[in-house]
Amino acid sequence: MEHKEKKEKIIMNATLREITGKQTRSLRKDGIVPANIYGKEFTSQTISLDKKEFIDTFKAAGETNVVYVKVDGKEIPTLFSEIQIHPTNQSVLHVDLKKIDLKKKVETQVPFVISGLSEAVEKKHGILLTQMTEVTIEALPSDIPNNIDVDISNMSEIGDVIRISDLPKSASYEIKEELERIIVSVTEHKEEELVPETVSEEPEITGEAEGDGESSEDATDQNTSLSDENKKE
Repeated sequence: MEHKEKKEKIIMNATLREITGKQTRSLRKDGIVPANIYGKEFTSQTISLDKKEFIDTFKAAGETNVVYVKVDGKEIPTLFSEIQIHPTNQSVLHVDLKKIDLKKKVETQVPFVISGLSEAVEKKHGILLTQMTEVTIEALPSDIPNNIDVDISNMSEIGDVIRISDLPKSASYEIKEELERIIVSVTEHKEEELVPETVSEEPEITGEAEGDGESSEDATDQNTSLSDENKKE
């Protein structure tokens, strides 16, 4: 029988935000993260989040737990949708949250967790190749698992694979992937042929390489995608 883990209610405080565009840089300097709540049949809201509270909340909730955003005294059920990260200093630029209906199923990505020991790896010197790190599922928000276990204990031979079709069925969620997709495989370990180093007779030229310099603060943002939807701030 499938065990359903009870999840604690996660609340994150927010305030409505009027500052938009490039002016949000001043907010980030003050430890504020600009964010947006959007959803079907829901009027989008621009909000501000305390940076520390956001980081703590995301660590606790990830992409799979409902986050109740408390703004103007109301709690809005959401899932983290997209987080934009600065490409050089890795600071949080913007956060998108998707407003959800707790009574309707949603599609989301859930990470795989590898468990067990493979005889093919431990005794036959095979190499375990991970080809999928997460999977798309459909479930009620309260039924979204934190992760899905992939047990490799039965992988005893070189060439063994585990596909989507090999995963145990669940009554709580439906996997929305092709059944033949490979999650992990065991391949043969091949010794690399050592090639002797050749010594160049030309003198080594040292000095500063051309093109070195500081990165612009206005470099293109690097997105950590949590959704295929593109939104504007």
